[in-house]
Amino acid sequence: MAELSADRLLDGRVLLAQPLAGYRVAIDPVLLAAATPIHAAERLLDAGCGSGAAMLCVLARAPACHAVGLEAQADLATIARRNVAANGLTERATIVTGDVGGLPASAGDGPFDVVISNPPFLPAGAGTPSPQPQLQAAHVESLTLVRWIDACLRALRPGGWCVVIQRADRLAELCRAFGAACGDVAVLPLWPKDDAPVARRVIVRARKGGRGPTRLARGLVLHEADGRYTAAAEAILRHGAALEWPR
Repeated sequence: MAELSADRLLDGRVLLAQPLAGYRVAIDPVLLAAATPIHAAERLLDAGCGSGAAMLCVLARAPACHAVGLEAQADLATIARRNVAANGLTERATIVTGDVGGLPASAGDGPFDVVISNPPFLPAGAGTPSPQPQLQAAHVESLTLVRWIDACLRALRPGGWCVVIQRADRLAELCRAFGAACGDVAVLPLWPKDDAPVARRVIVRARKGGRGPTRLARGLVLHEADGRYTAAAEAILRHGAALEWPR
């Protein structure tokens, strides 16, 4: 196995081993977890879980929740299992090696109450291919976004929530992927700074079979002018606060 670093999330509440070279977690999985509407004893699927960061952060915030992480890359799935054990969560979390396109059968235990996902940000053929296979697989689609979301929805119970973080310039594509199967869609922009002209990331939440309208949240400003995290971002990234959705 590749050499790993020993990192911590949520002010040390989550232990995370991850490759020193290859795909490494930024803040996206922590923000995704903070946007997840999870309740006691519900079951969650993290579709494309990587080393398990988002799933582990949800479990830290919801002590009665149970989770399955699905990861196509066998080396990352092995690291995710190690992280589950290191956090004492072997009775509440399972890691399955498999492709998101194989849902729901490959994940087992479905349908789920909540499905979360941080899909690859780049369409197939976009950009210069990475010489690092792990990074290439994490950043560039082998499954289109529409098919990825369709697989997530097939694993979700009626009335359950699907929560996805994606590049803001793919918002229209993401909303089309949810299509007629979902309602109560809410879009939460992530602003780099208060004066940023555009958001770079969005988190989108949709209810399978929901009937409510699409709503736009105020979103979250991540950085002060000097580059420090804002107080609101710090509360989420360090202290485990929840992201606010429109009511």
